[in-house]
Amino acid sequence: MGIVERLVPDELWELFQRVVPEAPSRPQGSGWRRHDGNREVLAATVFVATSGCTWQQLPTASFGLSGATAHRRFSEWSKARVWARLHRMVLGELGSPGELDWSGCAIDSVNMRALKGDLTGPNPADRGMYDSKIHLITEQTGLPISVSISGANLHDSQALIPPVKGIPPIRSRRGRRRRKPGKLHADKGYDYPHLRRWLRGRGITHRIARKGVESSQRPGRHRWTIERTMAWLAGCRRLHRRHERKADHFLACTSIACTLICYRRLTK
Repeated sequence: MGIVERLVPDELWELFQRVVPEAPSRPQGSGWRRHDGNREVLAATVFVATSGCTWQQLPTASFGLSGATAHRRFSEWSKARVWARLHRMVLGELGSPGELDWSGCAIDSVNMRALKGDLTGPNPADRGMYDSKIHLITEQTGLPISVSISGANLHDSQALIPPVKGIPPIRSRRGRRRRKPGKLHADKGYDYPHLRRWLRGRGITHRIARKGVESSQRPGRHRWTIERTMAWLAGCRRLHRRHERKADHFLACTSIACTLICYRRLTK
């Protein structure tokens, strides 16, 4: 088995084929279509995301394409939101047999050191450094179901609504597709009356730690679960430091990491 098949198993490749757009024809209209090599490009993208190497360092002999070619296709797919659709596809495969537990979802965020670019901001702890922030919602067992990014200077209270709205409709064992948790756990950074009202208005039970009442030393099992997922994200070394100046490229790398986490659960 070659490196392409190891990085992109047949099951993942089958799912990816459902979401990837066709390679475009030449503008001249001669009927010639470029060789797609989609599986090789996907394998190269997974390699860059997990190893943390740059596109220029991609071993051309192993994948049969240059780093520039792989990065160009990665950019095209990021613009077409292929990575978000792949994440949703894997979640659907987990949701159909009832592998997703919506009863106790959690939301949290983590800062990532970044170069200056879209959606970066001064770190509140060190104004001289620019960071990005990843906002994540996980289901009961820690599988990521929604992700968004922002500058590090955006307060968590301003970043609860977008990821909740961003939960895609996911297939369930029976009934309609589901896109909202039964209960949402959050820490004190989200302790604001308007957020509690907004969640109640959407029929979501909230469990938000209260400032000055509950100890920050006892995060509970729901907080521990999402913190473990944040550690799983670090398995994609490309997220250790944000190198992508374009926000959609950084979001794509984050979506790839979430997809790989969910795919590992799917193949257990």
